[in-house]
Amino acid sequence: MSVEVVNETEAEIDVAEFRDIAEYTLAQMHVATDAELAIMFIDPEPMEELHVKWLNLDGPTDVMSFPMDELRPGTEEHPTPAGVLGDVVICPQVARQQALRAGHSTAEEMLLLTVHGILHLLGYDHATAEEEQVMFALQRQLLLTFLATRQ
Repeated sequence: MSVEVVNETEAEIDVAEFRDIAEYTLAQMHVATDAELAIMFIDPEPMEELHVKWLNLDGPTDVMSFPMDELRPGTEEHPTPAGVLGDVVICPQVARQQALRAGHSTAEEMLLLTVHGILHLLGYDHATAEEEQVMFALQRQLLLTFLATRQ
């Protein structure tokens, strides 16, 4: 898989770890091994600009996803076709605030946001209670199994 990680902030980002969680998530979702994904870390000001432009909502947000080829999860027998999955954009400063409220590290919050963003690129959403239950259970499972393999 081609996973590009770009950090445009002053935050310390372990590029290898974010590449690893993206590759793990894509493999678990049976996305073609030649699919492309970009993960970008940006400051609050450009994140707010994206938030206003695309969702018409004020203030910076934690994560935004921008799908390209609208790939969907595959199966072991039939992975997704090759293509460009899209971009996941994360704001470390917003993630830090959320991590403090949740009682875990900023790095853990950003790993969660990475999985969350990838699931959005694969067509998952949380607009309804049922969708939220499915998506959040899956992101939790993916994050916890990834972290378990790292220990």
